[in-house]
Amino acid sequence: MGTTDPEPARLPAVQSAPALPPATPSTPSTPSAAPSTPPAARAAAPSDATAAVPPPQGELAGDRALLNRTSTSERVADVLRSRIAEGFFPPGARLSEGNIGGALGVSRNTLRESFRLLTHERLLEHQLNRGVFVRVLTVEDVLDIYRMRRHVECGVVRQLAAEGPPFALDALAATVASGQAAAREWRWKDLATANIHFHSELVALGRSPRTDEVMRSVLAELRLALHVMDSPRRLHEPYLARNRDILGALRSGDAAEAERMLREYLEDSRRQIVAAYAQRLGGQDGHRGEGRHGDGHRGEGRRGEGAQPMGSGMGTTW
Repeated sequence: MGTTDPEPARLPAVQSAPALPPATPSTPSTPSAAPSTPPAARAAAPSDATAAVPPPQGELAGDRALLNRTSTSERVADVLRSRIAEGFFPPGARLSEGNIGGALGVSRNTLRESFRLLTHERLLEHQLNRGVFVRVLTVEDVLDIYRMRRHVECGVVRQLAAEGPPFALDALAATVASGQAAAREWRWKDLATANIHFHSELVALGRSPRTDEVMRSVLAELRLALHVMDSPRRLHEPYLARNRDILGALRSGDAAEAERMLREYLEDSRRQIVAAYAQRLGGQDGHRGEGRHGDGHRGEGRRGEGAQPMGSGMGTTW
């Protein structure tokens, strides 16, 4: 008889899981990413909040041409810094992210970074639970601004005296011509801007991009101080002639004389602005907060004196 192979062992039957009921359409439990709009498209797409931009924002919207798709927060900061220097945003004004971001066509994140940069430059300040405001300077701020101007501007002209002529004066002469045209037409705000540009171009004669960058911030901060003057004409018109005299000295090759005139110019301007601040603070004589430093120049005295701020843009939102 032949042998029979043993029957293979049988595995126990595996019970199948009960069938699930048919699925009904529902929202997936795992959130899926919604199609996102590129940032550039989001910025460019008008919304109800920015479709009709009020006149001040409409003017600012013209600066959008200075930006492009590769613009950075530094470029936005450049635009805002220039607008502060030109008096477009007055001291004490609140800067609205919605209005300014819509006018320039940039995201809130980019604008916030620009605000941070300008806060570091002491042009803006962030107030908790209130927003971002253009700074209102104190007397001590003004004194320090003029101290910096004396070091930088007079230093540049002193350098020119050491190097000797000829000097590249076309851009400087253009600012004088612009100021003269503004004065003839009684455009005093434009005269103030031309005066700021005169000092910017004067520093540019030093051919130092780093110095130019420092002065852009200093001159923008200076513009905040000029808002305390009741009469822009009385402040700027006399200095237009002095700008012309400094230009004439440089054209004749006498940079040493130009430096002497500039030093007197800055001292007179400092005294005038500080006196205006003191008057706004309560009819003082204009020397509160000043003292004598070891370098022979008058400067700030006891810290904290004359530190009360004032601003023409208080309560304004841009």
